[in-house]
Amino acid sequence: MAALAGRHGLPLVATHNVHYATRAESRMRDCQIAIRHIETLTEARRAGRLPLNASYALAGPLEMARRFAEWPAALEASLAIAERCADAVKIDFSGRRLPIFPTPEGRTEFAYLYDLCHDGLKTRFENPTREAVRQLAHELDIIDAAGLAGYFLIVWDLVRFAREAGILCQGRGSAANSLVAYVLGITAVDPLRHNLLFERFLSADHHTIPDIDIDFAADRREEVIQYVYTRYGQSHAAMVCNVVTYHPRSAVRDLGKVLGFPQPVIDRLAREEIAEWGIEPGAPPDHPLRQLAGLVGQFEGSPRHLSIHVGGMIITGPPLDEVVPLERASMPGRVICEWDKDSVEDAGLIKIDLLSLRTLSVVAECLKQVADSGQTGPPPGVEDPEIYAMLERADTIGTFQVESRAQQQMLPRSKPRNLEDLAVEIAIIRPGPIQGGAVHPYLRRRAGLEPVSYPHPSLEPVLKETLGVLLYQEQCIRVAMVAARFTAGDADQLRRAMTRSRSREAMAVMRERFIAGCGNNAIDAVTADGIFDKLAGFATYGFCKSHAASFALIAYQTLWLKRYRPAEFYCSLLNNQPMGFYSPEVLIGDARRHGIEILPLDVNLSGWKWMVDRLSAIDLRGLSAGVAGAQSAVSARLRPPLSAVNGLGEAAWERIAAGKPFRGLDDFCRRTRLPESATADLIRAGAFDAFDPDRRRLLWALGELDYRANELEITFEPQALALARLEPLEQTSWEYELLGLSPAGQLMRHYRPALNRAGALTVAQVREMPNGRHVRIGAMMAVRQSPPTAHGMVFISLEDETGLVDMVVRPNIYEDYRKTLRGERLLLVDGIIQREGGAVSVLMVRAGAVGGVDNVFNVDNAINV
Repeated sequence: MAALAGRHGLPLVATHNVHYATRAESRMRDCQIAIRHIETLTEARRAGRLPLNASYALAGPLEMARRFAEWPAALEASLAIAERCADAVKIDFSGRRLPIFPTPEGRTEFAYLYDLCHDGLKTRFENPTREAVRQLAHELDIIDAAGLAGYFLIVWDLVRFAREAGILCQGRGSAANSLVAYVLGITAVDPLRHNLLFERFLSADHHTIPDIDIDFAADRREEVIQYVYTRYGQSHAAMVCNVVTYHPRSAVRDLGKVLGFPQPVIDRLAREEIAEWGIEPGAPPDHPLRQLAGLVGQFEGSPRHLSIHVGGMIITGPPLDEVVPLERASMPGRVICEWDKDSVEDAGLIKIDLLSLRTLSVVAECLKQVADSGQTGPPPGVEDPEIYAMLERADTIGTFQVESRAQQQMLPRSKPRNLEDLAVEIAIIRPGPIQGGAVHPYLRRRAGLEPVSYPHPSLEPVLKETLGVLLYQEQCIRVAMVAARFTAGDADQLRRAMTRSRSREAMAVMRERFIAGCGNNAIDAVTADGIFDKLAGFATYGFCKSHAASFALIAYQTLWLKRYRPAEFYCSLLNNQPMGFYSPEVLIGDARRHGIEILPLDVNLSGWKWMVDRLSAIDLRGLSAGVAGAQSAVSARLRPPLSAVNGLGEAAWERIAAGKPFRGLDDFCRRTRLPESATADLIRAGAFDAFDPDRRRLLWALGELDYRANELEITFEPQALALARLEPLEQTSWEYELLGLSPAGQLMRHYRPALNRAGALTVAQVREMPNGRHVRIGAMMAVRQSPPTAHGMVFISLEDETGLVDMVVRPNIYEDYRKTLRGERLLLVDGIIQREGGAVSVLMVRAGAVGGVDNVFNVDNAINV
C-alpha cells in the first residue's frame, strides 16, 4: 500500500480497525456477535464469525508508534486529521432544523404567529389584562430572537388538523408554561392563573430546544402522524428512537444462551441477584458462573436494541438523510431516526412529541355518547364542590391519575379543594417524591400537625404553594434565581445538568458557583450548601408543574363525567380497556355501587362494544340507596358486548351481526354456522339466556344438533331432555372464565353465607370499623403491588360485592403467606384496621385461601381459626 501511494503521490494515514476500547472487552464483542446471530459462542466460532484474536482494541500512542515505525509521516498525518476534526467538526444542526411554514399573503412566519396569538388572546381572555398582554409580548420577543416562530406554527397546525378532524388532544409538559401555547390552543391550562414559569420552557439567555408534548386520543393518533408524513414528506419527517440498554436480567438471559447454559438454569439465574448464585471466592476465572457474572457487569447499560419512541418526531427543512441516520420501521409508512431524544436535542434538532392517551379516547367517546343522548358535557370552570367531595372520599376508581391505591390512601388525608391542590396530588404520588421524603411532610403540614418551614426565609414565595416542600421543577428554577441570583436561563441549565449524569468535578463546580451566588445574597454557606443538596436530590425526580396542571384538568373532567354522566363514563371506560389500574370486573363493581345496572349478555341485543341501555319511565329510586357516592336515581343500564367473550373474534361477530335477530339456538346455528366450541362459549357466557335460562339444557341441545360448522344449511330436530339445573356458583364461574366478570354480580356473593358463619365481614363493614380493631374479611384479590419504594411491603386491594379495601402486608408476613398470596385470588384474611385522616386500610396478620369456585367452601380448611 505504501508503494502504491508513492507511485501515485498520495499521502499515507496510520489508522486501526477498532471494535472496542481495550483488549478486556474482546470477549464482550464476541458475545455481541453471537447474540446477533442467535448462536452460542462455540457455534459462532465454528461458523467463522468471531475474530481470531483481541487485536481490535484501540491502540495507544506507543503501540501505534511501534506498528508504524517505518512510516512516521503516516502517524503525523493521523494526528493532523484528529486536530482538524477537533477544531472543525461540530454536531450542530440548529441552523437547518425546520422547514419554512407556508403563511398566507406572503407574511413572515413571525408576523403570522403574532396575528394568531393576538386573535387567540381575545378568545382566551374576554378582557385581556395588562399582565397577559405584557407576558405575551415577552414570550413573542424570545421566540422571535430564537427563530422559533415556524416551530410554533407547525405545532399549531397539527393541533388545528386534529381539532378539525374531531380528534381530542391537549398539550402538556413544559409547553403548558407558555402563554403563546395557551392562546394558540395548544395547551388548556392558563399559565398566568397557575403562576407557571415560561423560562422552564424557553429562556432569553439560553435558547434551549423547546419541547412541546401533545396528547391525542389513542385510537386516532396515527391519523396525526400520517398527516405529518403527508404534509412534510417521509424525507423530512421521522420518529425518534429509543436506545434500549441491558439490565442485569436481560443480560443474564442473552449471555446465558451464548455461553451454552441450559434454559432452566438461565431462568433461575435471571430471577436471582448475582450474589445469590453461590460463586465460591476461590473459583477459577474460567468458572462458567464467574465468566457470566463478569460479562453481565460489562453488558449492563450497553445498548441492546432500538425501539420507536412513544411519540417523538423530528421535522427538518433539508432532507433527513443529510442530517441523521434513518431506517424503515416495521409498520408501513413510518421512518425512524436512529438517534434518541437526548442525541436529537444535543444536535440542535427540534422534537415534537405526538403522544397517545387512552383517557382522551375515553373522554371523546363519553362526550359523543352524552351529546347523542341530548345531554350536555362538563361546564366551564373547575370549581364544582361535588368533584372535590368525591376526591376527599377517594371515589376515584376509573378516573385519570387519581385512582391508584396510593392515591386513594392519600386523598382523604390531603383533601384537595381546587385544581392547584389536585395538581399537587398528581405530582407528589410518584416514586421520586416518595423516596425524597416529600410526601409525609406535606401531609403533616396540610393537616396542621407540623409547622410550615422553609430552607431560607427568602424562599417562602417560591415554596408557599407546596407548604415548604420542594415538588415542582419550576420551583427548582425559581429557588436558584432567588437564592443564588441566577438568571432564568442559567437556573434552568442548572436543573438540566442535575437531571443528567454528571461527574463529581462538574457537580463541584456548579455547587461552588451556587454557594457563591447565595453568599452575594446574604445567605450563609451552610444554608446555601443545604439548599444545593435539596436541589440536587430533588432534580432527579422533580415533576413539571405545568405537566401536573394539565393532567389535573383531564382528571377533573373524568371525575365530572363519573359524577354526572356515569353510564356513558363507565361504558366508554370499558370500551377502551386495557388501561388504568383496575380490571373490567372491578370497574363494573364500581359502576353497580354508583347505581348502574349491568344487564346480561344477549346474542340479539349485545353489540361488539359495551352499550348504554337507557330506561324510560321506570322508578329506580331505591336502587342506589345507601351506597356512598351513588347517584340518587338511575336512568341507564349497561349491556356487555360479545367481544368480551374470550376467543370470539371479529369474523364471528360479523356473522352474528349479519344474522340478527335470531329466534333460538337452532336458528342461530343454522344461519351463522359458527364452530360448535364458539357457540358453546356463548351459551356458557349467558348469551342465549333470553331463549332458555337453563344453560346446561342449551348445551345438551347444541350437542344434539346435526351441526357442522362452515358447511351448507341442513335440517335437524333437537330433542328435549330434563337435566339438573346449573348451580349459581358454577354459572358465575363460567362467566368469569369467559368474560372476566359476571353481569349478575360479584363472585363473593356466593360465599357470603359461609363467610358470615366464619365471622368474616364485608368490605363495607370493614370500612366502618374503628382504628385498631381486629377484623376478618373474605374477598377477591383485585390488585397486588410491591413498589420498589416500599422496601419489601406488599399492597393488595381486596374486593367483594360491597366495595374495595386496601390491605398492607409487611415483608415478614408476606414471606409466611407467599404461596397463598401469589397463588390464590379468593382470600380469607385476619388483620387490624388502620385509619389515618379518613383513609382506611387493613394491616394483614394472616391469610388463607377461601377455595376455588369448583371446590366446596370449608373455612376450617382454609385458615386455622
